[in-house]
Amino acid sequence: MFRKEICYDPIGVVHSPYESPADIPKHASAAVDASGTVELDEKYGDGLAEIDGFSHIVLVTHLHLVEDAAMTCDPPFADVEPGIFATRGPRRPNPIGLSIVRLTSRDDTVLSVESLDLVNGTPVLDVKPFAPKADALTGLRGGWIEDYTDQDVSALAPTDGGEHKP
Repeated sequence: MFRKEICYDPIGVVHSPYESPADIPKHASAAVDASGTVELDEKYGDGLAEIDGFSHIVLVTHLHLVEDAAMTCDPPFADVEPGIFATRGPRRPNPIGLSIVRLTSRDDTVLSVESLDLVNGTPVLDVKPFAPKADALTGLRGGWIEDYTDQDVSALAPTDGGEHKP
């Protein structure tokens, strides 16, 4: 029924100080303050026109070190076992990552970024601007996470390996 294969070619790669998923801080109390670069293939250079005006960008990535999917998670801060689609855990059927990073500069097809939460060598599938007005939402609900608002729950991923998206 849903067996149609979808293939993407990476447009670039992340250069990060993190060599393994275990190196990436999992909670805001251990803030992700790493800097790095996103290097795009030169053929995509024109696609970066005007990106410099944005303070933050969204990286759509392939979490290449995730080896298996799990349909439930065991967040270290919670006594619930939510389904993978109710978390930002990396062990997904399609290990696609979304990271919002601060764009600090651009040199041709190399983007310098901060707040980087990806492993060195992570393939980049797309880059999108984070547009404050367009991305602003009201009436938000936090689901099961709201029960843990007294705790540090900025990272919704379990500590069971794979790449991480807080």
